[in-house]
Amino acid sequence: MTGLETERLLLRPPELRDVPVIARWIGDFDIAKNLSTAPHPYTEADARGFVERMAAARARGESWSFAIVRKKDYRLIGCCGVHLKEGAYEVGYWLGKPFWNRGLTTEAARRLLAFAFDELQVESVWAGWFIDNPASGRVLEKLGFKPDGAEQRPCKARGHDVYCHKMTLTRDDFGRDKTAAKAAQTDAEAR
Repeated sequence: MTGLETERLLLRPPELRDVPVIARWIGDFDIAKNLSTAPHPYTEADARGFVERMAAARARGESWSFAIVRKKDYRLIGCCGVHLKEGAYEVGYWLGKPFWNRGLTTEAARRLLAFAFDELQVESVWAGWFIDNPASGRVLEKLGFKPDGAEQRPCKARGHDVYCHKMTLTRDDFGRDKTAAKAAQTDAEAR
């Protein structure tokens, strides 16, 4: 499996050539503070370790990370992935700040979820969003995720635990969302 595609994006496994760009984007505290495992400051050594860990985890069938690349200029703008942790699948994503508020996160995450449910045959996935990052919660809601509790989660960049909302999406709920979207598109085309 080489990559996934959407209308505006290509999703491909991260590569060592991506290290400088990943380090630059996650080096922004506004991005790192919304991730559990990214330290701050975030260096090229951290990015190299991430790329290498993700390649090894993919080979073991435990994690599928993707660099999010814009089709129009082949610029790496973020990453997303689905990761098997303690018997459950977690979805995560981030974008460089210049690309926020354009629907790109939702577009990439929707394709990632289709991959998880259709190709990996996952029954459900979960994701979390920190209390001070409601934009991530809105992305998850748009994708059909439902609230599933809250907990304190570690945040390496902040150096302490942060209150985190957990959300879950099942294969059936995602399938209903895709069916509803297709019906709406058919209705719009018929008008």
